[in-house]
Amino acid sequence: FSIQSISKPFAYAAALTDRGFDTVADTVGVEPSGEAFNEISVDARRRPRNPMINAGAITAHSLVASPDDDESARVRRIVAGLSAFAGRELMMDPDVYSQEHKEGDRNRALGWMLSSVGIIEEDPTQALEDYFAQCSVMVDTRDLAIMGATLANGGVQPSTGERVCSPEVARQVLAV
Repeated sequence: FSIQSISKPFAYAAALTDRGFDTVADTVGVEPSGEAFNEISVDARRRPRNPMINAGAITAHSLVASPDDDESARVRRIVAGLSAFAGRELMMDPDVYSQEHKEGDRNRALGWMLSSVGIIEEDPTQALEDYFAQCSVMVDTRDLAIMGATLANGGVQPSTGERVCSPEVARQVLAV
C-alpha cells in the first residue's frame, strides 16, 4: 500500500537533517493543530502549526535537499531516506502518483498559500509534485514497524545497523 501521510515524520526527519532545527522551526511549528490533516492551519507567524498536517508536511518537504539541485533530487532523497528507515529499497508507484497529482487541488492550494506568505520560498509547483511522489511510495506493515523502530532506536535501523538520523532528530520527530 502507499505510505501517504505516514511519510510525514520521515520527511520531517530529512528536513531537520538537511536544514537544521532552527531553519525548520522558522517555517513550521510543532504545536497540535486540533484540526483535520488537510485544513488550512497556520499560526500567528503564518507557519503551518506542525509537520504532521498537510500544510506542515508540504513545508517540511520543501526543505528537503537543496533547492538548486535538479528537479528529481528531492524525490530521490526522500525515497532513499524512507528506504533507509525501512532497511530495504522502496519504490514509488506511478499509478498512485498519477492519482495524487489528479486529486491534489487542495494540497496545491495549501502550497500556493504558503508561498504567498513566504513560508515556501521556491515556486511551490515542484515541491507539490515531489510531495505527491513522497506519498506514493509503497510499503508494507513490516516496513512501517521497522521504520518506527528505527525512530525508537534513536535513528539506528535495527536490521542493518545503519544510522539513518541523529538521536536528536529522532527525539524531535518522536516528540512531534
